[in-house]
Order: sequence, then C-alpha cells, then structure tokens
Amino acid sequence: MRLYLDHNATTTVRPQVIAAMADAMTRTANPSSVHRDGQQAARAVEDVRRVVGRLLCARAEDVIFTSGGTEATNLALHSAIDAGNARRLIVSALEHEAIASTARASGLPVEILPVTPTGTADLAWLEQRLAKWDAEQDGRPVLALMLANNEIGTIQPVEAAAAMIHEHDGLMIVDAIQAVGKIAVDFAALGADYMAISAHKFGGPQGVGALIAACNAPLSRHHHGGGQEKGRRGGTLNVAGIAGLGQALELAVADLDQFAALADWRDALQARLKTAAPEIEILGEGAPRLPNTLSIAHPSWKGETQVMAMDLANISISAGSACSSGKTRGSKAGLALGLKTGPAEGLIRISFGWPSNEDDIDAFACAWTAAHTRIAPKTPVNA
Repeated sequence: MRLYLDHNATTTVRPQVIAAMADAMTRTANPSSVHRDGQQAARAVEDVRRVVGRLLCARAEDVIFTSGGTEATNLALHSAIDAGNARRLIVSALEHEAIASTARASGLPVEILPVTPTGTADLAWLEQRLAKWDAEQDGRPVLALMLANNEIGTIQPVEAAAAMIHEHDGLMIVDAIQAVGKIAVDFAALGADYMAISAHKFGGPQGVGALIAACNAPLSRHHHGGGQEKGRRGGTLNVAGIAGLGQALELAVADLDQFAALADWRDALQARLKTAAPEIEILGEGAPRLPNTLSIAHPSWKGETQVMAMDLANISISAGSACSSGKTRGSKAGLALGLKTGPAEGLIRISFGWPSNEDDIDAFACAWTAAHTRIAPKTPVNA
C-alpha cells in the first residue's frame, strides 16, 4: 500500500466532493441558457459563489470562477498591468512560476522582493524601495506576494505588505492557493486587491479555481466569449467543478482546527529526521509555517534521488514544487533563502493532508532514515 505525502502538489479529493460533482453532472444544462434547466444550473453556480464569499470574507459578486490557480493569477497580473497603469512590477523571490513567469513575459521590469533567512518577505526592503518610487516614471506599483509558500510553507506578512503598497496607491496580488483550506483566510483583512485560489489544493477537483477581485480593483478581459462571469471571463462554466470547489471549501474550512493539529506531527517528524541526520537543515523553521508542510535540505543527497528512494519504498514526496519537477539547478525557495547550490538541490518537501494519520510519520521516518543510512552521500556539495 502506498503512502501519499505530497498533498501540497495536489490533495486527495474528498468523497463528499465526488458525490456533489456526480450530482451536478446528472443535471444537464448550460448555466447561460434561459430555460428552467439552465436557470437551475446558474443558481447552483451562484450558490457556490456565495459560499466562497462567505468563507473567505469577500463579496460574492467579486468572485470569478476560472480553470484553476494559474489562470486566476494570470488574470490578476494582466489586469493590474493593463488597467492599472503599471510600468514596473515587484514580485517576491518565493512566488510560484504562474506569477513569476507571467511577470517576466510581460516585458516590464521586474524587481525581486527578497526574503529573510527564515523565509518571509523582507518588508524593510519593500519600505525602502517604495520610498524611492517615482510614480511618474514607474507608474502604479504592483506587488505579488503569496500568502503561504508552496515549497517550505512559510506564511507571508501579506496584510502589512498590502498596507505599505496601498500607501503608494499600488495594487496587491495575493496567491492564496496553498493557504486556503490549511489556515484561516480573510480576504478583507488581508487588504489585497486580488486573491487566487485553486480547488485541488483543499480537497476539490483539479481544473477549477477562482479569482477574487476587490470591487475597486482594475480588471481586464482576457478570455473573450459569450459574456460569462459578467463579461469578466468568457467560456462555459464548469458547473460540476464549481460544485466540487464549493463542497471542498466548506469541508476544509470546517476542519481547520483539525488541520492545525498536523503541526505537532510535522514537528515530531522533523525532530526524528534531525536526530537521524544532523547535517540536514529545516527550511523556514523560525517562521510561521503551514501546519502540514516540512521541507528539509540535505547538503549532499540530491532531492530527486531522495524522491526516487522514497518512491521505491512506496512513499510519494516531492523535491520542492511539483511545477518545477525535473529542474536540477536547486529549489527556488531554497536558493531564495540563501542556501548554496548543493543543499538547495538536496531539498525535499513532505506535505500531509486531510487523509493523513499519525502512523504516516513513523512510516516515512523509518523509510527515509534507512535510505539515508544506506545510500546518502557523506561529502557535502560546496557549490
């Protein structure tokens, strides 16, 4: 029997979600149709829109359903650029490639907001940079800062950063994809202009997400079509996927206290691994982290090799972000935290989820320790 410990890449779909989606699939109708069946489908979508707004402290009318987190973050960034008079972007060093690559592809200058050695955004740097901001030359400042990092789990000071950017009439884009369903998320309290979520990170299906755009946030259309989502995002709505998103969000938010208890398992596991291999480094150890996420960096044992060793032991983990698999230059998060190339290439991520149990800690610790004793190189890579 396999042990799945890669829930930050995608988590197991909850049975209640599958049931909700199956029910939605039996109701054949396009929510844009004006007949009774279409109206019923449209009401089901609006019900979920209200659920998202209620659970994430946002106005329902500000919720735009998308094909997932990548589309949501892209829509936010393009809107900030197109409609917000942006001529220069600030992107944190920890951002997911959905944001980072889109920023680079925009053709605008991109400045990197550095992080502290513990893995949180350097707000002192941001304050100094904004103090020198020339609105006439640089346009309206746009900052992209994720709420929780997908590789190391550090929770970012989004609320403070949003206040700083708004003092300069700027726009704030928050990737909350890894945070929703793991910690309490309050869109209004964060002060963000845009916030992206994705269902498959909190027990819902892949291929559906949402962008929450504040009522005064600029929004430009990039999916043209039949005028769906009040003309903000064209394309026939994924009614079954949206139903699954709503059901998953309700269940995940209801289980937040139980999810928070995973931090005890995480800490117990990191202590056991440290005892077995004192040379490893725990990333983000001194900062607030997601309760389910543990990232370790080994100075001489490459992450991909560790992943393969665990795969042979019937355990699924990852070497950093799932979206960066196959890259050998080292973990993006690890490098941002100042790790040398060797330890950054030796990063692995263990992430628990709602189906995890305490026995998983012992199973992984035993398998990893045995593999470390048997095959881990002993000479650090000092690149």
